[in-house]
Amino acid sequence: MRDPRQKALARVLVEYSTRVRRGDIVLVKFTDGTPLEFVREIQAASLRRGAKYVRLDYANSDLALDFYRNASPSALGYFPAAELEFMKQVDVFIGLAAPLNSRVLAGVPGRALAARQRLLRPIQEERVNRTRWVVTRYPTQAQAQEAGMSLEDLEDFYFRCCNIDWERVKRRQAELVRILRRARQVRLLAPDTDLRFSLQGIGAISCHGERNMPDGEVFSAPVAGSVEGVIVFNTLCEAQGKQVLNPRLVFREGRVVETSAERGGKDLEVILDTDRGARVPGEFSFGLNPRIRRPLGNTLYDEKIMGSIHLALGSAYAECDNGNRSCLHWDLVRLMHDGEVKVDGKTLQRRGRFVPEVLRGLNRL
Repeated sequence: MRDPRQKALARVLVEYSTRVRRGDIVLVKFTDGTPLEFVREIQAASLRRGAKYVRLDYANSDLALDFYRNASPSALGYFPAAELEFMKQVDVFIGLAAPLNSRVLAGVPGRALAARQRLLRPIQEERVNRTRWVVTRYPTQAQAQEAGMSLEDLEDFYFRCCNIDWERVKRRQAELVRILRRARQVRLLAPDTDLRFSLQGIGAISCHGERNMPDGEVFSAPVAGSVEGVIVFNTLCEAQGKQVLNPRLVFREGRVVETSAERGGKDLEVILDTDRGARVPGEFSFGLNPRIRRPLGNTLYDEKIMGSIHLALGSAYAECDNGNRSCLHWDLVRLMHDGEVKVDGKTLQRRGRFVPEVLRGLNRL
């Protein structure tokens, strides 16, 4: 039996997020935990909008593990040129992750994962920079367990966060965009954190359901070389199949020069050695989704938590480009319930709540 919420969300992804139109080539990539009914709804909605081709790509985590366990050096180093050529034809990309085991690649050496990421980077860049794309993570038992919820409760939470009026979200976030576009200096303060950087000339972008689902953030990027100080992130941060708990980073002249973590410190160093750009922030953002209030151990949700900020190590987005390039883009989330965000010397946010009158509407559900 199909869930009517799936059909509603499929329409959001197809008609609003990616705006599929007549003659489009659509690539839908889905993983092992994605309900087939949801994939069918997306395919049907795309075809009804006039897409001339909908390609369905299935990815299985166990098969990915087998690849890394059995691949020869030549197989690991093979670049699938045909995938890049097809991505150049794609107009719309819809990514449906639904991990049955988020740690399935934990036993694969981090250097092997990083090397593969570097190899496939041209395909990733083509997808990010040229297609109309959106990604989401459909609830699974594994995610529900990590979040400390039943699957039914996580599904209810997921659809509440996704099936909302994203045009209204865009209007609510517009004033924060205007403030950050004029901003010069930002300072993050908390008992364990004192981080400073410039946003001057970079700009700011509102995210309101067009790239991530769920969504709700406003992002910019630190000026290259401007990040100074220390920050401790107070959430579980995941990349390359590895989990790092509460990483602490020290920056000098815009680069990470010292690291530690409550758990996963060695993995943290391996991830930051992915390439030269991996130690440089490519994004700074405020989480603004009022229906997400606590960490779930899933970055796509956690980076949208109301009252949070996140700093992404690695590649910058073209919309707010500070020039950093990397095959890594790792969002590290900090809840600011014990902290303060200052912009040009004035308090913009205190204990996770916006202070200026023009932004107080962002504090409410």
